[in-house]
Amino acid sequence: MAQGGKQPPQLSKLLLDLGPLLAFFAVNAWHGIYWATGIFMLATIASLAVSRFAFGHFPTMPLVTAGFVIVFGGLTLWLRDETFIKIKPTIIYLVMAGLLAIGLARGRIYLRMIMDEVFILDEPGWRRLTWQWTGFLMFMAVLNEIVWRSVSTDHWVAFKVFGLLPLTMVFAIAQTIALRNHLKAKG
Repeated sequence: MAQGGKQPPQLSKLLLDLGPLLAFFAVNAWHGIYWATGIFMLATIASLAVSRFAFGHFPTMPLVTAGFVIVFGGLTLWLRDETFIKIKPTIIYLVMAGLLAIGLARGRIYLRMIMDEVFILDEPGWRRLTWQWTGFLMFMAVLNEIVWRSVSTDHWVAFKVFGLLPLTMVFAIAQTIALRNHLKAKG
């Protein structure tokens, strides 16, 4: 159970996580990147507020991501430069990969703190999962850089929603299969 409140149902959590991203995609299609960025920022804040009200706490990862959305979205709007919103995923992926790697170097497995309710793994399983996520996040950072520098803004927005997100989901599902020998029984 989440500290400070009840655990959100998985469907509610998914909708709260996807809502701002889908709003970003839809508004970009009709009004362009600057309007989409503003709506993305507002929808992200609204999603956090709903989480807080409905479940009694701010979820850690969406809260951190919201900070990046506000900073890079704010820079995008203030400077009228879409580069900032495009590099936001790269920065998030690199920061997360760096934190995971630093944690391992210090003998701490930060991923366990985030995913302990999803996986119950033995110690080698947690280390393996952390290294795999670290590598995947670095790959995603490079991929985002290649795509945003190679295609139009509209194509990048579509890739962000329909490329990066599905790749992450497929990778997460693959980890469940790859780590089955490291799963421990609950209790």
